[in-house]
Amino acid sequence: MTSLVHGSLAKGVATVTLDSPPNRNALSTRLLADLKERLTWALAEPECRVVVLTATGTVFCSGADLKEQRAAEGKPGAPVTASLPEIFTLLWESPKPVVCRLNGTARAGGLGLVASCDFAVAPLTASFAFTEVRLGVVPAMISVPVLRRLDSRAAAEYFLTGEVFDAARAAEIGLVSRAVPEEELDAAVAHYTDLLVKGGPEALAITKRLVREVPALPFEEGLRRMTELSAERFTSEEGQEGIAAFWEKRPPKWISG
Repeated sequence: MTSLVHGSLAKGVATVTLDSPPNRNALSTRLLADLKERLTWALAEPECRVVVLTATGTVFCSGADLKEQRAAEGKPGAPVTASLPEIFTLLWESPKPVVCRLNGTARAGGLGLVASCDFAVAPLTASFAFTEVRLGVVPAMISVPVLRRLDSRAAAEYFLTGEVFDAARAAEIGLVSRAVPEEELDAAVAHYTDLLVKGGPEALAITKRLVREVPALPFEEGLRRMTELSAERFTSEEGQEGIAAFWEKRPPKWISG
């Protein structure tokens, strides 16, 4: 059976590509299983430093596979709930930075994928919408990563109305990092990946956690814990290698190696 998600690795960047354009890369059981497999591969691959999540066709992801959801009527649970939480967790907790390269429009569950990535770059031609309420369902699972990105007013506006908004607005409210002309999409993604592969692998993984966890710490506790962490990292093998490389005017081993 042909996989609905493909993976490739070049120069430290693993590209994971949704490839089910006939149904607009909908989150079917098969696609989610293949996506989990490819993400697991990328995160375990020693040569992979950064992950890029993208798709084929003109739509990044249309959300849940509604044909599959309808076929499950009367059965316990719902197909999309089976493995989507695992996918969000793999992306969110990944020690390797993840860049979402939106090739086009995203809807509903697809926006959960976008929000779970560390960076997201979209073409200005893309559009977005949280369409769940118009189907009588709710943006439940995706709210976990999405509400960590959007400001509360924007979340209320688009979750409750289901209104379509453009890529420029998506960047304004924090759903994506950048919205660029379509011809500049790959250059904008490369801007991030080229910078990210220069960072120490351990330092990147720890810094990802800092961005999320430090704001929630009480001020004095935050300073105490971060002072300890700073000392730990300066004396770590990776930290010492980075400092030595700086003084010796050479690339650190994680780049040259």
